[in-house]
Amino acid sequence: MAAEADRLQPVEIESDSASFAKSNRHTEFSGSVTVTQGSLKISADKVVAERHDDGNQLITATGKPVRFQQNLDDLKEDGTPQLIKGHANKVTFDHAKNSVVMSGNAFIDREGDTVSGATIHYNTKTSVYSVNSDGKKRRVSVVLQPTTVNGGSRKNP
Repeated sequence: MAAEADRLQPVEIESDSASFAKSNRHTEFSGSVTVTQGSLKISADKVVAERHDDGNQLITATGKPVRFQQNLDDLKEDGTPQLIKGHANKVTFDHAKNSVVMSGNAFIDREGDTVSGATIHYNTKTSVYSVNSDGKKRRVSVVLQPTTVNGGSRKNP
């Protein structure tokens, strides 16, 4: 599970330029955009953020690629958080639905276990993935590490 404490942190966005429409709570950032919320870090070419009446945010990032990483609540044997990271051409974070939709050369790495495809749907609350191919040349690819690495036990992600 993604770090639950991150959800309680403010969203901080930095970019080369920004435009804000107060009437519809729509902000557009462009040029070397970085988004941070707790341990969640995103880098993109462009980010559009919308705040809904209930306070939840919908953030859409585009780039070639958009990159992100976040600590998980699950810990490694040494007590440090597991890390999930990935990239895609477009990433949409919907805080209300606990969802991330990655499209265009989507890739996720969770402590060596990797998933890639044309589109990845990821639930940040349950850590459940759904991966789709483009129906043409690009197929879904999954690499799972063994449960033991270098003679030690490994917690399955």
